[in-house]
Amino acid sequence: MTETATLAAASGGQILVQCLQFQGVERVFCVPGESYLAVLDALVDTPEIQVVTCRQEGGAAMMAEADGKLTGNPGVCFVTRGPGATNASAGVHLARQASTPMVLFIGQVGRDARDREAFQEIDYRQMYGGIAKWVAEIDSAGRMAEYVQRAFAVARAGRPGPVVLALPEDMLRETAPPPRLSTPPRPAHPAPDKTDIELLTRLLAESRRPLVICGEARWSEARKRLHAWCESRQLPVAAAFRCQDSFDNDSPLYIGDIGLGINPALRRRVESADLVISLGGRFSEIVTQNYSILQPGRGQRIVYVHPDADELASAPTVALAINASVDKLLGSLVDDGAAAVTAERREWLQGARADYEQWSRPNQIPGPLQYGEIVTWLRDRLDDDAIICNGAGNYTVWVHRFFRYRRADTQLAPISGSMGYGLPAAIAAKLRFPARQVVCFAGDGCLQMTLQELATAYQYGANILLIVVNNGSLGTIRMHQERNYPGRTSATDLQNPDFVALARAYGFHAEAVAETQQFAPAYAAAVNAGKPALLELRLPLEALTPNLKLSDL
Repeated sequence: MTETATLAAASGGQILVQCLQFQGVERVFCVPGESYLAVLDALVDTPEIQVVTCRQEGGAAMMAEADGKLTGNPGVCFVTRGPGATNASAGVHLARQASTPMVLFIGQVGRDARDREAFQEIDYRQMYGGIAKWVAEIDSAGRMAEYVQRAFAVARAGRPGPVVLALPEDMLRETAPPPRLSTPPRPAHPAPDKTDIELLTRLLAESRRPLVICGEARWSEARKRLHAWCESRQLPVAAAFRCQDSFDNDSPLYIGDIGLGINPALRRRVESADLVISLGGRFSEIVTQNYSILQPGRGQRIVYVHPDADELASAPTVALAINASVDKLLGSLVDDGAAAVTAERREWLQGARADYEQWSRPNQIPGPLQYGEIVTWLRDRLDDDAIICNGAGNYTVWVHRFFRYRRADTQLAPISGSMGYGLPAAIAAKLRFPARQVVCFAGDGCLQMTLQELATAYQYGANILLIVVNNGSLGTIRMHQERNYPGRTSATDLQNPDFVALARAYGFHAEAVAETQQFAPAYAAAVNAGKPALLELRLPLEALTPNLKLSDL
């Protein structure tokens, strides 16, 4: 599109759709509602934008979040007022905690009915004020272009995140004169100054046991620079919780992820490191292991790099805070020889890598199906750019521990810990990259949070592979119950459907796998089916995690 464009005089709904085109939006996820019929009507005349009709607003918002995570551009979701908006809140929370750019549009009651508790009316500024970066309601079709451009800019800026715009129903029918739009501005990326680089170089030169942690920054562009810089300094690299695709897991520099079920040896290394360089992430509860590591007073120097100044201000006391994007920082770093690679540092790195390789070898679990062996089998056979998706639950521990992410934008996993995320994320990934392999892992409880989106996958030809790990329980909660209230379990047993029969009813190819040796032929049949496929892995509840049996508790 040219640098500026003049839109034709039109309704608010038509102007909104034209604004989306101007922003480069190619796909929107939605559950239709009467509150934004004018937008749906305008989309009929805009075949350049694919409309994906989801089965529940939570799934729609999760798909938009996953799309934004994969592309770096805001994922777009439309939902109706009231119940639709409340259902979509899970996806907004996901985007907030994962720092994912996203714009949620919500149909709203007409302006003449506002503040009367009209049918399905909610004040979205109050509802979403704590989890969205910006929440606004557009009162005039004449200001539609202004609000949409700002929404996309805010979603991308600093620490990316979700923006919510409410659309009064009568405003969408209102006509307005044509606005003029400029080419959307590129997001501002703060850069480090000379003093930042000099101090970081000095801290690294003085360090004997350095360690880098990669967080939820956008790594597609910065990854090559990160690898080169860490290689020149022989720096061990750990990934923050569910950010494992930030660094090639096959690299001798990679030492594991700081997440749930952390390798105890990695935790000890983080605690004993004399310099920790955190790139683009947050000092969250998971990364700090319940705020017990990476805290002031341990004689440990911490360098914190983040593009959002507010995030830096809210972090623990650090030796150096650098307000910069990771790409700008890594582009400014120069290997000037100030930090020679000592034998001690090489030994530190080699020991950390050996710990990781030992940890990522599957061990035996109870029963005839060895889940860890299946994950490593897939690890050795899937393409390097295959996208691995999951939701939340103990079943994810095997995936995070035994799979190896080799390229950027290959992991879709909820940093917020939201159940039900894996299936919608996989659908969004397959629609965005139809030529790439997309594999979703889901627990039996996790899947049933968004199971109805099987219909969305089939309708839109998203030929994903869905692996359901069925142990008949909400295993994570059962584990915590046994630890804290032994012998007094409650509400965690699941009476599940026949997942194979259910998936076939949705049009999927589906098989059950009860033993390890059955998986390879079942996988081959799924791949050759030419449609979405589900493989059900039947796992005993006794196998709570790779290292923990139920009877141990």
